Amino acid sequence: MQWDVSALTRNSETATILRNLGVGVVVECEIADHSWHAEIVPEQDFVVTCVGASSRSVEGYQDSYLHGQSSAIQWVKSGSVGSYLFTSSTSVYPQGNGEWIDETSSNDGCSPRAQVLLDAEKMSFPINDNFTRSYILRLSGIYGPDRHVLINKIKKGEIYDGNRDRILNLIHRDDAVDAILKCLQAGEQNKGGVYNVSDGRASTRGEITDWLAVKLCLAKPEYLENDTSQTPNRKISNQKILNDIDWKPNFPSYQEGYNHILKQS
Repeated sequence: MQWDVSALTRNSETATILRNLGVGVVVECEIADHSWHAEIVPEQDFVVTCVGASSRSVEGYQDSYLHGQSSAIQWVKSGSVGSYLFTSSTSVYPQGNGEWIDETSSNDGCSPRAQVLLDAEKMSFPINDNFTRSYILRLSGIYGPDRHVLINKIKKGEIYDGNRDRILNLIHRDDAVDAILKCLQAGEQNKGGVYNVSDGRASTRGEITDWLAVKLCLAKPEYLENDTSQTPNRKISNQKILNDIDWKPNFPSYQEGYNHILKQS
Protein backbone atom coordinates (compact mmCIF):
# COMPACT_ATOMS: atom_id res chain seq x y z
CA MET A 1 0.00 0.00 0.00
CA GLN A 2 1.55 3.30 -1.14
CA TRP A 3 -0.13 6.39 0.27
CA ASP A 4 1.10 9.97 0.32
CA VAL A 5 0.36 11.13 3.86
CA SER A 6 0.00 14.57 5.40
CA ALA A 7 -0.30 14.90 9.18
CA LEU A 8 -1.40 17.56 11.64
CA THR A 9 -0.42 17.29 15.32
CA ARG A 10 0.00 19.63 18.26
CA ASN A 11 2.67 17.38 19.78
CA SER A 12 6.26 18.10 18.75
CA GLU A 13 7.46 14.60 19.75
CA THR A 14 4.76 13.03 17.58
CA ALA A 15 5.76 15.34 14.74
CA THR A 16 9.37 14.14 14.98
CA ILE A 17 8.27 10.50 14.93
CA LEU A 18 6.09 11.11 11.87
CA ARG A 19 8.91 12.83 9.99
CA ASN A 20 11.26 9.96 10.83
CA LEU A 21 8.67 7.55 9.45
CA GLY A 22 8.76 9.40 6.16
CA VAL A 23 5.45 11.26 6.34
CA GLY A 24 5.61 13.80 3.54
CA VAL A 25 3.92 16.79 5.17
CA VAL A 26 3.91 17.25 8.95
CA VAL A 27 2.38 20.39 10.47
CA GLU A 28 2.60 21.26 14.17
CA CYS A 29 -0.51 23.18 15.14
CA GLU A 30 -3.73 23.02 17.17
CA ILE A 31 -6.48 21.67 14.93
CA ALA A 32 -8.81 24.49 16.03
CA ASP A 33 -6.29 27.03 14.71
CA HIS A 34 -7.04 27.78 11.06
CA SER A 35 -3.44 28.64 10.20
CA TRP A 36 -2.70 25.05 9.14
CA HIS A 37 -5.30 25.26 6.34
CA ALA A 38 -2.71 26.84 4.05
CA GLU A 39 -0.11 24.13 4.75
CA ILE A 40 -2.10 20.99 3.86
CA VAL A 41 -3.88 20.84 0.51
CA PRO A 42 -7.63 20.15 0.89
CA GLU A 43 -7.66 17.65 -1.99
CA GLN A 44 -7.38 14.28 -0.27
CA ASP A 45 -8.72 10.78 -0.87
CA PHE A 46 -9.12 10.27 2.87
CA VAL A 47 -9.25 12.53 5.92
CA VAL A 48 -9.12 11.12 9.46
CA THR A 49 -9.80 13.47 12.36
CA CYS A 50 -8.54 11.61 15.42
CA VAL A 51 -7.82 13.95 18.31
CA GLY A 52 -7.58 13.80 22.08
CA ALA A 53 -8.99 16.48 24.35
CA SER A 54 -6.52 19.18 25.35
CA SER A 55 -7.83 18.73 28.91
CA ARG A 56 -10.52 16.73 30.74
CA SER A 57 -12.67 19.82 31.24
CA VAL A 58 -15.68 20.63 29.09
CA GLU A 59 -13.69 23.57 27.73
CA GLY A 60 -10.84 21.21 26.77
CA TYR A 61 -13.30 19.00 24.91
CA GLN A 62 -14.78 22.01 23.14
CA ASP A 63 -11.36 23.26 22.04
CA SER A 64 -10.22 19.92 20.63
CA TYR A 65 -13.40 18.27 19.41
CA LEU A 66 -15.98 20.95 18.67
CA HIS A 67 -13.75 23.81 17.51
CA GLY A 68 -11.29 21.34 16.00
CA GLN A 69 -14.00 19.60 14.00
CA SER A 70 -15.36 22.96 12.87
CA SER A 71 -11.90 23.96 11.64
CA ALA A 72 -11.41 20.66 9.80
CA ILE A 73 -14.80 20.85 8.08
CA GLN A 74 -14.13 24.43 6.99
CA TRP A 75 -10.81 23.28 5.49
CA VAL A 76 -12.54 20.37 3.72
CA LYS A 77 -15.07 22.75 2.16
CA SER A 78 -12.25 24.58 0.39
CA GLY A 79 -11.30 21.48 -1.58
CA SER A 80 -12.42 17.95 -2.36
CA VAL A 81 -12.23 14.86 -0.11
CA GLY A 82 -13.23 11.26 -0.80
CA SER A 83 -13.91 9.81 2.66
CA TYR A 84 -14.07 11.76 5.92
CA LEU A 85 -13.72 9.92 9.24
CA PHE A 86 -14.10 11.32 12.76
CA THR A 87 -13.26 9.28 15.86
CA SER A 88 -15.71 9.78 18.70
CA SER A 89 -16.39 7.73 21.83
CA THR A 90 -18.93 5.29 23.25
CA SER A 91 -19.13 7.69 26.22
CA VAL A 92 -22.05 9.26 24.31
CA TYR A 93 -24.24 6.42 25.63
CA PRO A 94 -25.39 7.23 29.20
CA GLN A 95 -27.36 4.05 29.92
CA GLY A 96 -26.71 2.52 33.33
CA ASN A 97 -28.67 -0.71 33.75
CA GLY A 98 -26.23 -3.13 32.13
CA GLU A 99 -28.22 -3.31 28.88
CA TRP A 100 -26.86 -3.87 25.38
CA ILE A 101 -26.43 -0.65 23.40
CA ASP A 102 -26.21 -0.15 19.64
CA GLU A 103 -25.95 2.87 17.33
CA THR A 104 -29.71 3.50 17.52
CA SER A 105 -29.73 3.79 21.32
CA SER A 106 -30.61 7.08 22.94
CA ASN A 107 -28.00 9.66 23.91
CA ASP A 108 -30.42 11.56 26.16
CA GLY A 109 -28.89 12.39 29.52
CA CYS A 110 -25.26 12.02 28.47
CA SER A 111 -22.57 14.01 30.25
CA PRO A 112 -21.62 17.56 29.15
CA ARG A 113 -18.35 16.26 27.67
CA ALA A 114 -20.19 13.55 25.75
CA GLN A 115 -22.61 16.17 24.44
CA VAL A 116 -19.62 18.04 22.99
CA LEU A 117 -18.70 14.87 21.10
CA LEU A 118 -22.24 14.52 19.77
CA ASP A 119 -22.22 18.14 18.62
CA ALA A 120 -18.90 17.53 16.86
CA GLU A 121 -20.25 14.36 15.23
CA LYS A 122 -23.15 16.26 13.66
CA MET A 123 -20.74 18.32 11.59
CA SER A 124 -19.81 15.22 9.57
CA PHE A 125 -23.34 14.81 8.20
CA PRO A 126 -25.08 15.09 5.88
CA ILE A 127 -22.67 14.02 3.16
CA ASN A 128 -22.30 16.87 0.68
CA ASP A 129 -20.32 17.96 -2.36
CA ASN A 130 -17.18 18.25 -0.23
CA PHE A 131 -16.82 14.55 0.55
CA THR A 132 -18.28 11.37 -0.90
CA ARG A 133 -18.88 9.53 2.37
CA SER A 134 -18.49 10.11 6.08
CA TYR A 135 -17.80 7.87 9.06
CA ILE A 136 -18.21 8.36 12.78
CA LEU A 137 -16.35 5.70 14.77
CA ARG A 138 -17.36 5.60 18.43
CA LEU A 139 -14.42 3.95 20.13
CA SER A 140 -14.67 2.03 23.39
CA GLY A 141 -11.94 2.27 26.02
CA ILE A 142 -8.61 1.96 24.20
CA TYR A 143 -5.85 -0.19 25.67
CA GLY A 144 -2.60 -1.49 24.22
CA PRO A 145 0.94 -0.15 23.81
CA ASP A 146 1.52 2.79 26.18
CA ARG A 147 -2.05 2.46 27.49
CA HIS A 148 -1.58 0.32 30.59
CA VAL A 149 -3.75 2.09 33.17
CA LEU A 150 -5.26 -1.09 34.62
CA ILE A 151 -1.91 -2.90 34.76
CA ASN A 152 -0.10 0.06 36.32
CA LYS A 153 -2.68 0.48 39.09
CA ILE A 154 -2.41 -3.20 40.02
CA LYS A 155 1.39 -3.00 40.09
CA LYS A 156 1.20 0.03 42.38
CA GLY A 157 -1.39 -1.57 44.65
CA GLU A 158 -3.78 1.34 44.15
CA ILE A 159 -7.44 1.27 45.07
CA TYR A 160 -9.75 1.70 42.09
CA ASP A 161 -12.31 4.48 42.02
CA GLY A 162 -15.87 3.32 41.24
CA ASN A 163 -17.55 -0.08 41.40
CA ARG A 164 -15.98 -3.44 40.57
CA ASP A 165 -19.19 -4.68 38.91
CA ARG A 166 -19.36 -1.76 36.46
CA ILE A 167 -19.06 -3.00 32.87
CA LEU A 168 -16.01 -2.06 30.81
CA ASN A 169 -16.13 -2.01 27.02
CA LEU A 170 -12.66 -2.18 25.48
CA ILE A 171 -10.90 -2.08 22.13
CA HIS A 172 -7.21 -2.80 21.54
CA ARG A 173 -5.38 0.12 19.93
CA ASP A 174 -4.34 -1.96 16.92
CA ASP A 175 -7.93 -3.10 16.32
CA ALA A 176 -9.12 0.52 16.46
CA VAL A 177 -6.53 1.48 13.83
CA ASP A 178 -7.54 -1.48 11.69
CA ALA A 179 -11.20 -0.45 11.89
CA ILE A 180 -10.28 3.02 10.61
CA LEU A 181 -8.36 1.57 7.67
CA LYS A 182 -11.09 -0.95 6.84
CA CYS A 183 -13.70 1.83 6.73
CA LEU A 184 -11.57 3.93 4.40
CA GLN A 185 -11.05 0.90 2.14
CA ALA A 186 -14.69 -0.24 2.17
CA GLY A 187 -16.40 -0.80 -1.17
CA GLU A 188 -18.17 2.02 -2.96
CA GLN A 189 -21.54 0.62 -1.93
CA ASN A 190 -20.79 1.59 1.67
CA LYS A 191 -21.51 5.30 2.08
CA GLY A 192 -20.40 5.51 5.69
CA GLY A 193 -22.35 5.99 8.88
CA VAL A 194 -22.01 5.75 12.66
CA TYR A 195 -20.25 2.66 14.04
CA ASN A 196 -19.41 1.42 17.51
CA VAL A 197 -15.87 0.05 17.61
CA SER A 198 -15.57 -2.37 20.52
CA ASP A 199 -14.30 -5.90 20.96
CA GLY A 200 -17.86 -6.95 21.80
CA ARG A 201 -16.81 -8.68 25.02
CA ALA A 202 -18.42 -6.59 27.74
CA SER A 203 -16.87 -7.59 31.09
CA THR A 204 -16.95 -6.13 34.57
CA ARG A 205 -14.01 -4.14 35.86
CA GLY A 206 -13.55 -6.61 38.70
CA GLU A 207 -13.43 -9.57 36.31
CA ILE A 208 -10.77 -7.89 34.20
CA THR A 209 -8.58 -6.61 37.04
CA ASP A 210 -8.81 -9.86 39.02
CA TRP A 211 -7.69 -11.75 35.90
CA LEU A 212 -4.80 -9.33 35.40
CA ALA A 213 -3.76 -9.59 39.04
CA VAL A 214 -3.54 -13.38 38.75
CA LYS A 215 -1.49 -13.03 35.57
CA LEU A 216 0.85 -10.58 37.30
CA CYS A 217 1.02 -12.71 40.50
CA LEU A 218 -0.14 -9.73 42.50
CA ALA A 219 -2.98 -9.01 44.93
CA LYS A 220 -6.41 -8.47 43.49
CA PRO A 221 -7.29 -4.76 43.70
CA GLU A 222 -9.88 -3.15 45.93
CA TYR A 223 -12.59 -0.75 44.79
CA LEU A 224 -14.10 2.30 46.49
CA GLU A 225 -17.59 1.25 45.30
CA ASN A 226 -18.55 4.90 44.89
CA ASP A 227 -20.27 4.99 41.49
CA THR A 228 -23.34 7.21 41.31
CA SER A 229 -26.65 6.49 39.63
CA GLN A 230 -25.48 8.64 36.70
CA THR A 231 -22.42 6.48 36.01
CA PRO A 232 -22.76 4.73 32.61
CA ASN A 233 -22.95 0.94 32.89
CA ARG A 234 -23.83 -0.71 29.57
CA LYS A 235 -22.69 -3.28 27.03
CA ILE A 236 -21.60 -1.90 23.67
CA SER A 237 -22.62 -3.93 20.62
CA ASN A 238 -20.22 -4.02 17.66
CA GLN A 239 -22.63 -5.95 15.44
CA LYS A 240 -23.21 -3.15 12.93
CA ILE A 241 -19.55 -2.74 11.95
CA LEU A 242 -19.14 -6.53 11.83
CA ASN A 243 -22.05 -6.70 9.39
CA ASP A 244 -21.19 -3.69 7.22
CA ILE A 245 -17.39 -3.56 7.10
CA ASP A 246 -14.77 -6.24 6.41
CA TRP A 247 -13.46 -5.92 9.97
CA LYS A 248 -13.32 -8.00 13.09
CA PRO A 249 -11.09 -7.57 16.14
CA ASN A 250 -7.86 -9.52 16.24
CA PHE A 251 -8.18 -9.28 20.02
CA PRO A 252 -11.85 -10.21 20.59
CA SER A 253 -11.57 -10.13 24.38
CA TYR A 254 -9.41 -8.60 27.08
CA GLN A 255 -7.71 -11.97 27.62
CA GLU A 256 -6.25 -12.09 24.11
CA GLY A 257 -5.32 -8.42 24.20
CA TYR A 258 -3.65 -8.39 27.58
CA ASN A 259 -1.93 -11.71 26.99
CA HIS A 260 -0.30 -10.11 23.95
CA ILE A 261 0.69 -7.05 25.97
CA LEU A 262 2.16 -9.07 28.82
CA LYS A 263 4.22 -11.18 26.40
CA GLN A 264 5.71 -7.98 24.94
CA SER A 265 6.64 -6.51 28.33
